[in-house]
Amino acid sequence: MNLEVLSKKDSKEVLNTIIAKIRDYMNYKNLEPGDKLPSERMLSEKFEVSRSAVREAIQKLEFYGILKSIPQSGTFVADIGQIAINGIIEDILKLQESDFKSLVETRILLELKTVRLAATRRTDEDLERMKAALDAYNEKALNGKDAVQEDLLFHLAIAKASGNSTINTLMLIITPEIITNFEKYHVCDENQAQKGMKEHMEIYKAIEEQNPQLAKQKMKEHFKALYEYCYNI
Repeated sequence: MNLEVLSKKDSKEVLNTIIAKIRDYMNYKNLEPGDKLPSERMLSEKFEVSRSAVREAIQKLEFYGILKSIPQSGTFVADIGQIAINGIIEDILKLQESDFKSLVETRILLELKTVRLAATRRTDEDLERMKAALDAYNEKALNGKDAVQEDLLFHLAIAKASGNSTINTLMLIITPEIITNFEKYHVCDENQAQKGMKEHMEIYKAIEEQNPQLAKQKMKEHFKALYEYCYNI
């Protein structure tokens, strides 16, 4: 299993430009809820960008509930008025890149709740997914290799086990940026990786035993060094 780390300044600028052009097109055509947008191919030709870039912009607008794609039918304006759409898109375009401290704070807040839910709701399949991520992490850590991606795969497996699709989506959104910052700041040294093996196993066992209080406590202990590091940058 691999996590693709996306780097983002240039791609974000392109994405925002396309989003703004889609907004302008919707305003110019006075599109209303339920109206259909041109195809990705037509929009890519009109905006002189790649179809994949248009697709990414549409997916982002879908995420915020502005557009709705229907297989075999096309992309449509969601049930939102034009004034609200313009306001939401304006906010999207103003979104700033998260700093490392904010990412860490968000991750900790999410995961302390997530691990409790996972301990309550986990399935045997969830446990297998977590154990596979643990084994991959341990193999790299024991060989002195960078195990940041495997570490986060374990935490993503916990998010999936929570049974909360919104939490899972939020973790997927912030994870690539967290990996980028881990690599940038060299957060995990060899000793931390070895320590992480023990902490991960304790979290796993608490989830396996369906003990939400213990799972939360072990997750707090696991994040202690990261939290302290974050505030000492």
